[in-house]
Amino acid sequence: MRIDGLQTLTLLDYPGKVACTVFTSGCNMRCPFCHNASLVCGEVPPFMEKDEFFAFLKKRAGVLDGVCVTGGEPLLQEGLIPFLLEVKELGFTTKLDTNGLLHDRLRAAVDAGAVDYVAMDIKNSKTHYAETAGVPGLDLAPIEKSVHFLMEGKVDYEFRTTVVKELHTKADFMEIGQWLKGAKRYFLQSFKDSGDILTPGLSAPEKEELLEARDRLLVDIPVVELRGV
Repeated sequence: MRIDGLQTLTLLDYPGKVACTVFTSGCNMRCPFCHNASLVCGEVPPFMEKDEFFAFLKKRAGVLDGVCVTGGEPLLQEGLIPFLLEVKELGFTTKLDTNGLLHDRLRAAVDAGAVDYVAMDIKNSKTHYAETAGVPGLDLAPIEKSVHFLMEGKVDYEFRTTVVKELHTKADFMEIGQWLKGAKRYFLQSFKDSGDILTPGLSAPEKEELLEARDRLLVDIPVVELRGV
């Protein structure tokens, strides 16, 4: 389990929790708007050892409620489940960010009791998924399995989409709403250029466009909110 970055405090990443965020490197997608390009491409040295992280975490007992693990794609990490279980043994809750492509590993993490909350990225409508994920010919079957699995309610979850003006259309959100009909909650996040993205030249939508997308999604999903806008 590589730890390639650490945000020591966040009030946004884990809904309702005061948390820290652990970053892992490597990803099985190449989304052009990814704001962690150096992590995705594995171009960073390990940030800290696992023992160092747990020493940090023990000192934050009573201050932090939970630990978020993001990436990259954390489910690529072979030691992820033992890592999350060790976090939980210290009394913290755990949140996993994932693109859902490694369905079997997602299910295994939930079945092991290692994850309390899952945030799954929905890159776009099925029609434009491969293009938006940066993976030509992407097989959507594992992603659809992950969506179905989360909607079974075995773990608390959210779906979320980072909205990019050049990549998302009104029709896409109509299709996404029909696909995720009845999902528990869905967040729309506006694209922000971190300076470390894979494809320069992309831009954020106007707030009015996000509000229109939200209203379209609310036809099929009971809770749809904007985040970071």
